[in-house]
Amino acid sequence: MRAIVVSRQGGARTVATESDADPGPPRALIIAAIALGVATIGVILAIAATREAPPRSVAVPAVPAPQADGPSCRALMGALPQRLGDYQHAPLEQPAPHGVAAWRSGPDGDPVVLRCGLDRPAEFVVGSPIQVVDRVQWFQVRSEQQSAGDAGRSTWYTVDRGVYVALTLPTGSGPTPIQRLSEAIDRSIPAAPVDPGQPR
Repeated sequence: MRAIVVSRQGGARTVATESDADPGPPRALIIAAIALGVATIGVILAIAATREAPPRSVAVPAVPAPQADGPSCRALMGALPQRLGDYQHAPLEQPAPHGVAAWRSGPDGDPVVLRCGLDRPAEFVVGSPIQVVDRVQWFQVRSEQQSAGDAGRSTWYTVDRGVYVALTLPTGSGPTPIQRLSEAIDRSIPAAPVDPGQPR
């Protein structure tokens, strides 16, 4: 709405109009503020969509592990990495056995499971093939020797340390988990002579 203002100055009459409403902020400023708000919401949604869901806890049954609470296993457990490539450290269902850790590649992915302090595997005898990964010697339990619960996975044991460490890997896990864990084992547990059992 516009008001008309009439004034007289020195005999002359002046007519002017003025708006009785505040014109407000410039239109460009309003558009910029809206665009900034939309961009902020977009960034928040993108971060939420790409954030990894925390992995579910892993149930690990207890097995005989007489050295699991010993100094070597405690040193190893304190040196384990949070990530093994695509796998991130996962909580264990409680009560959890000593000397055990797990990692998952997603909330429901098959876990990588490490156990420390186990007995020498019965399958590891004189003449068994071993493989070296980053200065750590490993013995792989053949698939036909594994328990039914480990079907589709591979299990490896360190054989050149003062304690035996078992690593169970899901199919398709690639080399990164065993490489990263070999580094941690080599730093934490001193090397020891390889001591295979006698063939039956």
